Amino acid sequence: MLEAAQFVETLEKRQGYKVACLEEIALNNGWLSKEKVLEIGQKMSKNDYGQYLISLIGEDL
Repeated sequence: MLEAAQFVETLEKRQGYKVACLEEIALNNGWLSKEKVLEIGQKMSKNDYGQYLISLIGEDL
């Protein structure tokens, strides 16, 4: 389990994206709007995950 977690962490750092980011998947499939993802990201803006969500919208504009 530890090895799997370390693999995911390494992959995320090297590739620059989150593995299994539900909001990103929903955005890409049209299930969530950019505005909703931004809203969710702003609520969590003090952590890396929230900042990642905000960056998704920044890249997508």
